[in-house]
Amino acid sequence: MTIDDHTIVTLTYEVRDGDESGPLMEKMDRDHPFVFMFGVGKMLPAWERRLFGLKPGTGFAFKLAPEDAYGVASKQHILTMPIHHFQNDKGENNPDLLVAGHFITLTGSDGKPVHAKILKWDDESVTLDANHALAGKTLFFSGAVLSVREATVDELVQKTVLTASH
Repeated sequence: MTIDDHTIVTLTYEVRDGDESGPLMEKMDRDHPFVFMFGVGKMLPAWERRLFGLKPGTGFAFKLAPEDAYGVASKQHILTMPIHHFQNDKGENNPDLLVAGHFITLTGSDGKPVHAKILKWDDESVTLDANHALAGKTLFFSGAVLSVREATVDELVQKTVLTASH
């Protein structure tokens, strides 16, 4: 069976920053493989296009430019918020919350969560970067397809993997 829409795929992979010799960012191996339903809009479209049609036992290696991955970092996603949103009832800064480089979750105007990195703050405001953490990065993926199976009826209805069986 080959990878196609609504199949359950089990694979190993590494993702590196830039190219095959770049810093390792994430790894899924045979002991802890990545199992997902293909073609239901949960993965990067360009990533899925590179895997479509592969069979078990097939290796892969490819780069995704920022435009095909998590986008190019945008100045529009650098936010400045009043400091009072980060203070307690007494107007005190929370030292555990205001740490440069830490990520916090905000609620967007659409009600969805927005993850943002704290860049800096002063007595008036906090500056945050709400770009995706991987925005602007070229990603290099390599790995192998371990198995491909048909989804169960329940998996098709829920559009997700319900068992870890391979």
